[in-house]
Amino acid sequence: MDVLFINSGNAKVVYQDLSKDYSAIEPPTWALLLAESCRSQKFKVGILDMNAENLSFEEASHRITKLKPRLICFVVYGQNVNAGTVGMSGAAAFSKFLKNNNSNLNIALIGSYAQSLPYKVLSDEESIDFIFTNEGVYSLWNILKLEKIDPNYLEHIKGIGWRKNGKVTLNPPEKLVPQERMDIDLPGYAWDLLPMKEKALDLYRAPMWHAEYDHAKRSPYAAIQTSLGCPFACSFCMINIINRDDNDPIGVAGNYSKMRFWSPEFIIKEFDKLDLMGVNTIRIVDEMFLLNKKYYQPLCELLSERPYSKSLRMWAYSRIDTITNSETLDLVRKAGIKWLCLGIESGNRNVRLEVSKGKFQDLDIRKVIQHVHDAGIEVLANYIFGLPGETQESMEETLNLSLELCTSGWNAYTAMPLPGSQLYKDALEKGYKLPKDYSGFSFHSYTTSPMPTDKLSAAEILKFRDQAYTTYHTAPNLLNRIKTTFGPIAVNNIKKMTEIGLKREILGD
Repeated sequence: MDVLFINSGNAKVVYQDLSKDYSAIEPPTWALLLAESCRSQKFKVGILDMNAENLSFEEASHRITKLKPRLICFVVYGQNVNAGTVGMSGAAAFSKFLKNNNSNLNIALIGSYAQSLPYKVLSDEESIDFIFTNEGVYSLWNILKLEKIDPNYLEHIKGIGWRKNGKVTLNPPEKLVPQERMDIDLPGYAWDLLPMKEKALDLYRAPMWHAEYDHAKRSPYAAIQTSLGCPFACSFCMINIINRDDNDPIGVAGNYSKMRFWSPEFIIKEFDKLDLMGVNTIRIVDEMFLLNKKYYQPLCELLSERPYSKSLRMWAYSRIDTITNSETLDLVRKAGIKWLCLGIESGNRNVRLEVSKGKFQDLDIRKVIQHVHDAGIEVLANYIFGLPGETQESMEETLNLSLELCTSGWNAYTAMPLPGSQLYKDALEKGYKLPKDYSGFSFHSYTTSPMPTDKLSAAEILKFRDQAYTTYHTAPNLLNRIKTTFGPIAVNNIKKMTEIGLKREILGD
């Protein structure tokens, strides 16, 4: 085998007791894309998903010994924006285990943390031989073309970081897959390489809300992208770090804002494959699916024409200001998209503006949510507590707005200085205390340590967030809506989920 892509995972550390029954188990989207890309170049590839199979280090190592890959490549992204950093804990620990047992293994890593802090990751993690400094498609091909993979042959491979005579060195950046080559050089997903119990994708499970708070609807589950990147530059987000085209020690995602698309005709074939595999619970991962009408409209039209669209249970992201048109919402619903994830972020206009998310500040958010609900589409509303300029009063304003909107799905995070975001660089410059380990960048972990504001400490923000979670999910108006929309099983599952508290180090737990 030429390359084995590894999804190491660390759900127990990240989600604590929620990991057993309630956290999602996401398919490794980028490992699937990279595997299929390498197969298109005739390389022999595999995927080892330790997270989905719940493999121990010893079990995974035994698999690797049998497969004998020329290159082991940890793919550390995940579906949430913080997952690229949080996932480093599992990747770093397992790579050390592998090197300690076989120092001759060639171990690489690709992911948002390495793209954000290439010098740091190579300095901290000696078991990683080299990293990819952006999406890595062409760099990976060129590595695999080498007759022998070792440091003596890495000098001329663009888009990687490595150690030259013990010193961290970044080669010149490699180009990204251009728009006109998306269908060709990133030709889909290697679904057949994923592990399964009885049928395809049955080891993966959707978030509770996506499955209408019914465990029976969570699997099989797939996630798919129709585009890469985002044209915006929100200071709390690091999604565009994948587009990096320089070698600065600290990458800031907002400097690389761009968006590329697969053709609708190409993407519909992936949906057809998933239908043949019996998968109808699907996440569209794009940061801004409903943004460019040139791409999303024909895809939704193609989906709406498929017989299986009526059985689809899909969700996608959108901005608040791109879904005010009834025709768009009707088309989205006919395509099988039953949920829209909307980044409301804050109920306070000034806080939204502070993080470059204020383009919809003059919209009536209440009317927009009602408009979506009237179209028969449920809403997952995203909020962030602790953004720059936040006060106790503005956090309460956000919570009160969320209770008033009463969306069936609710996510609230604390503002985190994620590596790759402008907030991370700001936190360094202001001397803020950063999380002490990779898992500390998780919104749910024990060691999490969000960013303070001028008025609030990290502990105060985190305490408010956790209390707000319970307040929202026990609110009578929410539970009444859930019972009416999804039934009593969903209400019972929400009550059980809310009983599981998260332990927090900075709160003295």
